Amino acid sequence: MPQPIDRNAEDHLAAMKALLPRGAVWPRDNDSAISRVCSGIATTATRLRQRAGQLIVDAFPSTTYELLPDWERSLRLPDPCAGPAPSIQQRRAQVVARVTATGGQSAPYFVQVAAALGYAVTVKNYGPARLGHMRLGDRMFDARWAHVWAIRAPTTTITSFRMGMSGLGERFRSWGNEVLECELRARAPAHTILLFQYS
Repeated sequence: MPQPIDRNAEDHLAAMKALLPRGAVWPRDNDSAISRVCSGIATTATRLRQRAGQLIVDAFPSTTYELLPDWERSLRLPDPCAGPAPSIQQRRAQVVARVTATGGQSAPYFVQVAAALGYAVTVKNYGPARLGHMRLGDRMFDARWAHVWAIRAPTTTITSFRMGMSGLGERFRSWGNEVLECELRARAPAHTILLFQYS
C-alpha cells in the first residue's frame, strides 16, 4: 500500500501562507495576527492528517488496533474461545480468521482457518477398513470411523510478543491450543467427530 506523503505543521503553514491573497493587509511575517491564526490551523491540520493516516491502518483487520473493538462487535467477537483475557494478537487473529473464512468442509479449508489463527496443522481423515485398500499392519476401523477426522498440530503453539502487533501490558510469551480447538470445533460439520492429535 503506498504511504501518504508526511507533512508537518511547517509544511501546512507554508502552504496556507502561499494561498493567502497578496497585499499590504495580508502580511506574511511570523509575528502578524494572520500568521498566528494560520499556525494554529496548520497544527490542527497536521494532527488530523496523522489521524487520517492511522484510520487507513485501522481499516484492515490484520493491522487494526484502535478499531479492533468495532471489528469484533461486527463479527460477534470476542467469544469464549480466546479465554478471559486474550492478547491483541489473538484478538486480531480471530478477526482475520472470521473475515477471511469462506466456509467449507474440506481439509484445505480447515488448514486455512488454522493458519489465519496462527497455527500450522495438517488434517488426517479416517474411514472404515476396506479390503483391497489395506496393508499388513494397518488398523481395522469399523463403520463408525466413516465420519472421524483429526487435526494434527504441534503440542504447544507459542505466541510471542511482537512490536507493533502486541499491546502494552501483554505477556511476552503465551502458549496453548485452546483457541484452535474451540474455533475448529465450532466450524466442524455436525455429523463428524473431530479429534486433535498433538506431537
